[in-house]
Amino acid sequence: MNNETFFFDTYAFFEIIRGNPKYKDYISSNIITTIFNIAELNYNLKKERNKEIVNEITRKYHQFVVEITLEDIQVAMDLKINNKNFSIPDAIGYTVAKKYNVKFLTGDEGFKNMPSVEFVK
Repeated sequence: MNNETFFFDTYAFFEIIRGNPKYKDYISSNIITTIFNIAELNYNLKKERNKEIVNEITRKYHQFVVEITLEDIQVAMDLKINNKNFSIPDAIGYTVAKKYNVKFLTGDEGFKNMPSVEFVK
C-alpha cells in the first residue's frame, strides 16, 4: 500500500485522526485530496476541538491538495444531481479521484458499492 495513491475523503481523515486501526496502513500511502475536503474537515473538527489545534491539523493535510478545474466541478455537480445525499466535497472528491485514476478512500455508506472506491469502515 505504501506506493499506492489514494484520494482521502474527509471521512478517511476523520478516521485517521480518531485513531481507527483499519486506516493505519493508509497513512503511509501517497495521498491526494481537495481544498473542499480540507474545508469540510476544518469545519467539522472545529465543532469538537480547539480552533488552533484544528488549524494545525488542516495545515498538515493541506500539502496533499490537488488542483480542481471548472470541468471537474461541472462533472461533479452532474454526479451530485444523481446522488442527492453526496455533499459537494464528496462529489468533487470522487470526480477528482477518477480523474487521477486512484481509489477514493472512504467509509461513507453512500459510496459502498461504487467503482474505484476503497471502502473501509
